This record gives sequence, structure tokens and C-alpha cells, in this order.
Amino acid sequence: MASLQPASPIMGIFEAILAWQRDPTEEMAARIAGSLERLARSIGASGAFLETEATELAPLAVGDRKGGSRGGPTADSPGRVALGVDGSDARLGWLWLDEPRDDPSEAIRAVEIALGAAWSRARDDEAGARLEALDAATRGIAGVIAVERVLQLIVDRARDLVRAEYAALSIADDRGEIERFVTSGISREQRELIGHLPRGRGVLGLILREARAYRIPDIAADPSSYGFPPGHPAMRSLLGVPIRVKGRVIGTFYLTNKRGAVEFRESDQVLVEMFALIAGVAIDHARLHEQLQQMTVVEERERIGKDLHDGIIQSIYAVGLSLEDVPELMRDSPAEAEARIDRAIDALNVAIRDIRNFIFGLRPELAEHGGLIAGLAAIADELRLNAMIDVEFYADEEMDLDLPVDVRAELLQVAREALSNVARHSRASRATVRVGRAGADLELVITDNGRGFRLDEPRGPGHQGLPNIAARIADLGGQLRIESELGTGTRIIVRLPVPADEAQPRATTR
Repeated sequence: MASLQPASPIMGIFEAILAWQRDPTEEMAARIAGSLERLARSIGASGAFLETEATELAPLAVGDRKGGSRGGPTADSPGRVALGVDGSDARLGWLWLDEPRDDPSEAIRAVEIALGAAWSRARDDEAGARLEALDAATRGIAGVIAVERVLQLIVDRARDLVRAEYAALSIADDRGEIERFVTSGISREQRELIGHLPRGRGVLGLILREARAYRIPDIAADPSSYGFPPGHPAMRSLLGVPIRVKGRVIGTFYLTNKRGAVEFRESDQVLVEMFALIAGVAIDHARLHEQLQQMTVVEERERIGKDLHDGIIQSIYAVGLSLEDVPELMRDSPAEAEARIDRAIDALNVAIRDIRNFIFGLRPELAEHGGLIAGLAAIADELRLNAMIDVEFYADEEMDLDLPVDVRAELLQVAREALSNVARHSRASRATVRVGRAGADLELVITDNGRGFRLDEPRGPGHQGLPNIAARIADLGGQLRIESELGTGTRIIVRLPVPADEAQPRATTR
């Protein structure tokens, strides 16, 4: 069993390669070189050389040739063996053994298995990192992170994942002028030396005009190349993809200088195209958000200021006036003082309700004039516009009951809170909002296809949405049921008794 001891040359090279995979440093490469030399001596070879080729592995070229000369073997060198992965076309690299005296098959197999294990681990790590990066970019949009931060995240993560030296993303406006240009791997000093932004000539212009991806091993040798301005860093291999918004190309995403390989792989292109898709969604989302802000911010500011001054502030001021002489009344007329305080408490509760509506963005006119159906439809539309979630809304015909304004406002806020939870926590792609009759009760059901959660799991301070919903429904005298399991999504069911004089549906013109 001596071959299983760490001192065995075969086990030594195996352990050295696995250690290098975990920590691909020069020190670990030197350890491989030493183990390779001992392996060569054990089979009577006068030299050995190992070189990796798979892009998933860190570049490695170690060993000595016959007579102590350095450098890897050529394609026609005797003893040069290709290393691969069982059941795969992947080429891991090359092992060169100089005239081994003994059968080298066991030694070759040990190196191949060790490299294969390192390759498999690297692929698993890479796949996990890519999914994590895509998820982070997607959640960035759903979380309404500023578009500049989302685009920078996309460029940085894509450059790391495909092992490119440089990456850049450009977005043009309707006139074709670049309105956003995000880079990664280029220092501030380098950008200043380059000067002006790209003008869409050469290969970059080709990507825009032909609206398709390009993978080029050598930019300078390509017929479409326009060259680089003075001060531009040297760039060789290129992967470029178009960025689209609603079918129209609005920019380019390109990466250069693939590390450890002559050119980018097809799998690199697939990943970058996914990131380009997310970038397009982020840009479209940002533009829509900016348009809506421009349309509503002035009007909304004036309305809120007027409503606050004419309504809430005046009400609170009136409460203050009514309480000024309460100390004297408590001595001279306790009953009147008690009644005055009760009226003040009622007025303050109304003011608190109105302030809550402003804080959470609930439009008073939606609750007062639009009705329950219109309000729920508007809230569903807001989530559909502001998050990457497909929201469907269903309502029973003639369902718009003549509910009191405060009841409608609370139900609308329940729906807003529930859908806000969907956007922030569920990672769902689809949600539905249903409102209808369940016997004599009104029933509101909000469902998502997200990751779900355990109902018995404690929730932290940042997860107060469901307790808020429960409190609102309890105040209305209704019932709340929550159904959720990990991986199955969540269902929120609200049932509210409808008094007999409010149970008749009012006519609607929808």
C-alpha cells in the first residue's frame, strides 16, 4: 500500500494539483513543479512539463525539459500527451514526459484525474458565481437601485466571470449620442488619456448596425477595425453584444483581452448576452421612471403641500386650540374636559390616518373617488411598471361595493403592503390580485410564485409587512390567512364582513 502514502510521487502530484486549484499562487505552482520532477524520476524520465489549456483553470506552465532547459513542448514533440475529461470534449492541457523508462500510463492518469477534479470544481464555482451575479443584477432592478449602480454591477461582474481584462457598456440616446458609458478595469488616468468617448466606428459600430454579437480573436487584424486613439490600452480579443430595449438596439456591451485564452468562448457570449438583456431592462425601467417623475413630481408636490396645509395641519392646529383651556376645565368642569379630550383624540386619529396615507403614497382621491376596483388595479399596475414581476388583476363583475372611504383606504394599503413584500422579498416572477365575494364577505387574495417562507420562522426588524397587514385587518374586524412554504410561493387571503346596507354593489362604468 506504499502507493497510497503522501510520499508517493503519484499521490504527491495529485495533492499538489488539488492544492493549486484551491490557491493558484506561484508558491503552489512551484509545489507542482517539484512534484512533477519527482514523478518524472519515478518512471525514469529525464524531464517533464505540464501546461493547462482549459479556460476554467488558472494558467499553469511548469516543469523542465530534457537537460534542464525550460519551456513547453511543441506540437510535434515526442512524449507530448493531451489531457482530457472522461465523457467530455474539454481539453484540460498537455503533459510532456521525456523518454520515460517505465510505463507512464499510471502517472499520466493521475495528472489527468487531478486536473479533471480541479476543472470540475472550477466549473461548479463559475456556474454558482454566474447565477449569483445574474440574481444580484435582477434584484438590483426589482429593488429600484439607481440605474448607474445596476450597470456598474453588470460590467464589473461580467468582466470577472468571463475573465476579461477590460469591459465597457455604452448607451445612446434617441439622437445616437452616448448618454451613459460605464467601464471596468480601466483606471481614471487611462480614461483621461483616451479622451473622447467611442464614436461607434469600427467593430463597435458594426455591432450597432448589424445588431448581433461578435467574437474576434484579434481586433487589429479584423477588416472592420478602425484602430485605437493614442493613450488607449492595448486590446486584442473582443466579445461584443448589442443592448436592446423593446427590440431596438440602444447600445453595446463589450469585453476585451480574455485571460488565459486567445479568444472568448461561446459560453462567455451566452452569459454576456444575459447581462445585456438585464442592462436593457434596467435602462428601460430608468427611462420610464424618469418620465413618470417628470410628469407627476411637480403636480404631486403641489397637491400634497396643499392637502397637508388645508387638511392635516389645520386639523392638528384646531386640536391644539381646543386643548388650551382643558387644565381650567378639569378643575371647573371635569365632564366637559373629558369630552373635549375625547373629541381631540378622535380628531388626532383621523389626522394619523391621513398622514399614514401620505407616508405610504396612497392617493386620497383613489380611495375617495376611484373605488376599490380602480384602486387595486392602479396598485397592480404600479408594481408591474416598477418591478420585474408580471401582475394579473381579477375582479368579480359588479364587485365595487359602496364601502366607506376609510375601509377602502385600509384595503388598498393592505394590497400595497402585500405587493411591496412580493417585490422586496419573494423573488417572484408572477403575482395575482383577486377581489370577489365569498358568501356575505368580501375576499381579497394576493398570490405570488416566489420562494415562500416558513410561517413559524421568526422575522427580523426589516420584515414588518405581514404584522402591519394583520393589524389593519384586525382593526377592520376581518380575518387574515397566510399560506406559504419554502419553494411554493405565498398566498394572502383577506376576508372582510360587509354590512347589509353596504352589500349592494354599486353601478360601475368599466
